[in-house]
Amino acid sequence: MKSPVLLYIVIGGLLAVLGYFVLPAQAVSSNQALALGLIVGSIATPLLATLFGQQNTSASGTDNDDNSDSKTLYVGNLPYRASEQDVKAHFSSHGTVISVRLMKDRRTGKRKGYGFVEMQGDAELIVSTLNDTEFQDRTLKVRMAKDKQDDE
Repeated sequence: MKSPVLLYIVIGGLLAVLGYFVLPAQAVSSNQALALGLIVGSIATPLLATLFGQQNTSASGTDNDDNSDSKTLYVGNLPYRASEQDVKAHFSSHGTVISVRLMKDRRTGKRKGYGFVEMQGDAELIVSTLNDTEFQDRTLKVRMAKDKQDDE
């Protein structure tokens, strides 16, 4: 999971450590250098994070404003050798694919055989068209994805 908070912590920590070692050479005490590094880190980190965030969205070729009518589809019975690019190519003939997430086992890193495809277009038509179709010698199961529900 990509989290901007983790990015903020890492960049802020790096700038604090950098300030701790570089600024004492400039006749600043170690505590002042650490505090100055934290201040600079807290200012620079959000700016760097938005810069990296903009590069990621421009690299994928999508804008968040265009994703408002997108639907997420569950895709089961995927071949274990299938990659995100393969699934995207298969689904892109039926609509605009925004993202593909194939699930992996956390311990082994191997694919689990299912994933989620976020698409624009008539989701019900896409589901009816692609469900029970052949993909790399496997019969796909395509459904509308259910919303995540928090366990209470």
